[in-house]
Amino acid sequence: MSDLDGVDFFRDDRFIPDPYPYYEFLRAKCPVTREAHHDVVMVTGYEEAIEAFHDSATFSSCNAVTGPFPGFPVPLVGDDVSEVIEQHRDALPFSDQITTMDPPKHTDHRGLLMRLITPKRLKENEDFMWRLADRQMDEFHARGECEFIRDYAKPFAMLVIADLLGVPEADHEEFQRNLGTSAIGSTDHDAMTHAPLEFLYDQFSAYVEDRRREPRGDVLTGLSAATFPDGSMPEPGDVARIAANLFAAGQETTVRLLAAALQFIGERPELQQLLRNDRSRIPNFIEETLRFDGPIKGDFRLSRTPTTIGGVDVPAGTTIMVLNGAANRDPRKFENPNEFDVDRANARNHIAFGFGVHTCPGAPLARAETVVSLERVLDRMADIKISEAHHGPADARRYEYAPTYILRGLQHLHLEYTPVGKP
Repeated sequence: MSDLDGVDFFRDDRFIPDPYPYYEFLRAKCPVTREAHHDVVMVTGYEEAIEAFHDSATFSSCNAVTGPFPGFPVPLVGDDVSEVIEQHRDALPFSDQITTMDPPKHTDHRGLLMRLITPKRLKENEDFMWRLADRQMDEFHARGECEFIRDYAKPFAMLVIADLLGVPEADHEEFQRNLGTSAIGSTDHDAMTHAPLEFLYDQFSAYVEDRRREPRGDVLTGLSAATFPDGSMPEPGDVARIAANLFAAGQETTVRLLAAALQFIGERPELQQLLRNDRSRIPNFIEETLRFDGPIKGDFRLSRTPTTIGGVDVPAGTTIMVLNGAANRDPRKFENPNEFDVDRANARNHIAFGFGVHTCPGAPLARAETVVSLERVLDRMADIKISEAHHGPADARRYEYAPTYILRGLQHLHLEYTPVGKP
């Protein structure tokens, strides 16, 4: 038995810095295999992941965030546990978030979300991004060094979402003060909050109620007037939950994507120069960053009825974890998957943003934020390097990653550079 058989992926921190050897170990056994500690079926193959994500009729998303923790409230017995899931799903943590909803409720709420992020609103938001990127960079640019996540990525991502949803500028400071680092999927403890976004729910509910009483012709008024696809008016709390989910989730993924992109640029001078000389390569660089080291390791599903994935039997009531990060390095789909190739032809085939009905609706926003940020970084920072004082020499780097089994991302990224461009 390999030493890796003894690893508890959900509670052991040894693979937090680099989970990919464990993914390869699992896939070498079988692209669909049951881990030994929490009875979770781990899906590491690309085609198998697509198969599971696509089948929302068989696989419920009720446990998408929680997985085996804290466990389903009642035993799941029999060959069809659909009714039991519906009766008890609201007792699970995070049950009020769109990530854990199934059709038809998910369909209605996603439809409402798409009414909030229309192409027109996204275009207005992108115009704001260009101004914000310079404004945020102005705060540290002259120093020639920064902690990129704290100084740029987090405030930039938060203010982009705040602008998209029309949060008044006077409230921005309060939002920053009340939104801490996510502990979703923490390897440190089992405790989970049933509704972890209460601050956002309260804020957006108040906005919606206020704009319904006194419309002002602003973005929040449009948000408060948004309807479900069938034309019915949602309760203020429904709109608030959708807005809050977008606000929180959009920052999680974008901050981690920005950090990974700058880490690659700082570690690889030849890549940095290539992107400086040919900005047309930036979009594919972003896709390869998402494939190679995306912000989501994976999420969970719960089988309603007996089924198979990749020819492997999966009984009803089984928790599976679809590992996006593993699927994105499946050698059956991506040639030399452990090599970062900025010109990879099929890089965009990754599933870093999921697949199927739960594909991340904010993916276009995250891509736009990253394009804008990279353009401005390359315009205004020359000779970008990883700080050896903080992260050690090139042959012995020290990076700290978020200690969760769901999210993948740096906690800090210290950069040094030569200031250029706008003073």
